[in-house]
Order: sequence, then structure tokens, then C-alpha cells
Amino acid sequence: MSQTVLLKSGTLVNEGKKEVLDILIKNGRIEKIAPSISTSENCTVVDASGKFILPGCIDDQVHFREPGLTHKANLFTESRAAVAGGVTSFMEMPNTVPNALTQKLLQDKYDIASKQSIANYSFFMGASNDNVEEVLKTNEKNVCGIKIFMGSSTGNMLVDNEATLNNLFSKVPMLIATHCEDEATIVANSAKAKEVYGEEVPMSQHPFIRSEEACYLSSSMAVRLAKKHGTRLHILHISTEKEIALFDNSLPLDQKKITAEACIHHLWFSEEQYEEKGAFIKWNPAVKKGSDREAIFQAVLDNKIDVIATDHAPHTLEEKNNSYFKAPSGGPLVQHGLLAMLDKVTEGKITIERVAEKMAHAPAVLFEIEERGYLREGYHADLVIVNPNATQLVTKESLLYKCGWSPFEGHEFSNAIDSTYVNGNLVYAQEKIIDTSVGSRLLFAR
Repeated sequence: MSQTVLLKSGTLVNEGKKEVLDILIKNGRIEKIAPSISTSENCTVVDASGKFILPGCIDDQVHFREPGLTHKANLFTESRAAVAGGVTSFMEMPNTVPNALTQKLLQDKYDIASKQSIANYSFFMGASNDNVEEVLKTNEKNVCGIKIFMGSSTGNMLVDNEATLNNLFSKVPMLIATHCEDEATIVANSAKAKEVYGEEVPMSQHPFIRSEEACYLSSSMAVRLAKKHGTRLHILHISTEKEIALFDNSLPLDQKKITAEACIHHLWFSEEQYEEKGAFIKWNPAVKKGSDREAIFQAVLDNKIDVIATDHAPHTLEEKNNSYFKAPSGGPLVQHGLLAMLDKVTEGKITIERVAEKMAHAPAVLFEIEERGYLREGYHADLVIVNPNATQLVTKESLLYKCGWSPFEGHEFSNAIDSTYVNGNLVYAQEKIIDTSVGSRLLFAR
């Protein structure tokens, strides 16, 4: 049972407003929000004056690597990195080993998380070329969605045959999340790069190999199939300006059938940085032109792109320190995603209210998560306190990722994460993890 906590005089950032209010947390939930709360019961009083209180971030795309790839990361280490970054809930992808392609394998991941994860959790069921019957057994009340890799995967998890996709899009009643890159285009571009460079392809070729056209071909196919079948489609990590035309902002989020996500790295980095960062900014889809980055940012502001996530996907330094074709794609971001967006607030590119919307409110609406994502009386007390008068320097020593590196190393963020509460439990404060509890399985009001 969580303790009773009274947060005094914090600036709540919630539902488009900033207001100085008190919050009373009791039995894991927000009991009361008011200008001034006094209580005679025994509770911990926290002075939050001068600090922002935001709903905890909900990261709808992470790879925590368990089971099977735990030399890179695991649910214990990465969930702690998450709460240190203000992420109180996450949704994890099925390309672990073995792939989460049966209900039993999916349940195995939930069982591990129920003992190891300090943050709240959900896991996507994976779709392959021949597991539609297993996919259709998925419970939409307690599983976030179905994940289809329409590119950038191997073996049976690469699903790019249109007949197979038609079958899935027509039969799956719940949200389908897709990774969209056309594999044939990527294979052809890789062959061309090898003709020029041999095996020593420079990292700067990544956005040309995993090109704009590869992304658009696949994304447009997904949208076409979703419109044909009335599927609830969510396209992950948009990386090109061209793809933005596939989405619209004519409906409120809770009425949209087709939604999209932007990731921190596509909002932060651009192709000019491959020379300096190399494989440390090698993601799939690739970080592309500065004009793509700016267009994606504008699409977030225009509500053509609905949520901001991290696609946290760690690899070891040994794995990353390889030549182009041997260095895996992906990087660790979950500890610094919110801080990265708060830097953009400092720069005047986005408001803190919009950050709370895109990283907490919108994921809760989009996935229909029960009683999370907002600072509301009766909701679960998932929240993060941010200190705008402190900075946070990224050093190797400060990293909680198992992989031990970050593309942000050496950067000083303009805000600092003060503390994080999950289900009313203080899980992070004073730059330390407080192991008092495990998170809860996310439930969905569908």
C-alpha cells in the first residue's frame, strides 16, 4: 500500500493549463486537487513550489530486450531508467527472443514484468506470416495492441506480403501498430551502396539506404489497407516530411482511426550529425534531413502526429562499435526523452502544456488506457516533478541503462527530473531509484 503524500504549491501542467495547486495522493490514487489542501491525517508533505508537476509520461514504444537479449537490457534496468526520466508507463515490443508470437510467450513477458518492472507496463502481441489465429486470441482489455513489422525485421516477423497484411488488417479488431519501411527498396539501396563502398559503407549513407521512398511506400500501403478495412492503425516513428501527408487533423484524437507517432531522435538529430555520432544515431527508420526533422516537429504541433515516444532500443557499445552493416540500429533514450522535449520548451519551439499532451494525455487517449495520463481526482497517481531551476548533465555515471551509453552524453539539459511517483509510490528522487514497489499492468477501456 502506498503512503499518503501531500504535494504543496506545485505548478500543475495538465489539460492545456498551468496552475499552482496542491495534490493529495492516497491509496495509490489522486484523492484531491485544490488551491490549498490541509489534512490532519499522517502524511508526507512535499514542498513543490517553483516546480512543475506533470502526469507521468506514457512511452508507447520501447524495446527492453527481455527475454533473450538481456546482455543489452532487461525489464529491471530499463524500467528504472524510465522512471528516472519521468516515464511512468511503457509499451514494449514483441521482437524479443523468442518473439512474442503466441499467447503463452506474451504472458511470459507479463509474468517477468510483474516481478521486475518499477514502471507500469504493457506488451504488444507480435504478428508474423502465419500466426493470425494466435493474434486473434489477444485480449484487447489488457494488451496494448498488435505489432506488425512491415520492414526492418528478420525471419517470420517481417510481414510485407500484401495478402498476409490484408488478412491481418481485415480480421484484427484492436489497434495495430506498424513499423513501416519497404524491405525491397532497402535491399536494392543496400546493394547499390555496396557497389560503391564495398563493406565500408559510411554511416552517413543510412538515410539513403533506408530512404524516404522506403518509408512512404510502406506507410502509404498501411494507410490504404486501414482505410479499406476500417482498421485502427497507429504508425510508429514517422521520419519523413513526405509521410505527413498521409495523416490529418480534422478529427479529435479520440475519433481518429489512423494515428501516428514521432520519436525523440527524429525531433532532435539530423543527417549532419552522422559524422560526429556515427552508429550512435543509427536508428530504423533513419534520422534524415533537417527539413524532415522540422516538418515532423510542425506536424506534432499541428496534431497530424499524435504522440511523442522514444523507441528506446539499446545495444551494447561493443555491438555499436562496428562497421555499417554490422552495427545494429537503435539506441537508449527513455531516461532523457522528457528532458529533451523540455529543452525544446526552453528554446520556445513548443509549450510545456503541449509536451504533457503529447507524452501523457495523447497516449492515454489513443490507446484508451484506463485512468492514467492525466492529473485528475480518482486517477492513478502517476506523476513527475520537474525542476526548471536546475540542469541535468548527461554523464556515463548518471546513466541507468544496462548498455551504459547515450547519444546525449555530454549534453546538459535545461531542466532536471526532481522526482517520480508510480501508483502513488515515490520511485525516484534526489537522483536515486527508490525500490519500493513494482508497477501495474495497464488496462484498456475498450
